[in-house]
Amino acid sequence: MRKLSKEQRQDIAAIAGMKSEDIDLTDMPEVLDWSRAEVGMFYRPPKKAVTMRLDIDVLEWLKGFGKGYQTRANLLLRHAMTSSKGRNGSGNPPRLPGKKARRAHASS
Repeated sequence: MRKLSKEQRQDIAAIAGMKSEDIDLTDMPEVLDWSRAEVGMFYRPPKKAVTMRLDIDVLEWLKGFGKGYQTRANLLLRHAMTSSKGRNGSGNPPRLPGKKARRAHASS
């Protein structure tokens, strides 16, 4: 997120110091019809730093679109995740051939 300019910080401070009834909202009419609202539209799940080993050609392809290759990879993985939900009925990721399922061990 970009940092606010000095002018923006001053504007916010001025509005924060005002009484609610003194704030002019005429150019922002009250929303009365929420039927087209999208739940979770602005929700962003927390991120976790990970290390992945990718094929060189895949990484070059992702970087070939310009800045933001990690975000692009996340979007592609999210699309794959959401489009695969319901295919095998469980919502679990598909098993890769030759890979054994790992068991989670309880930590003591």
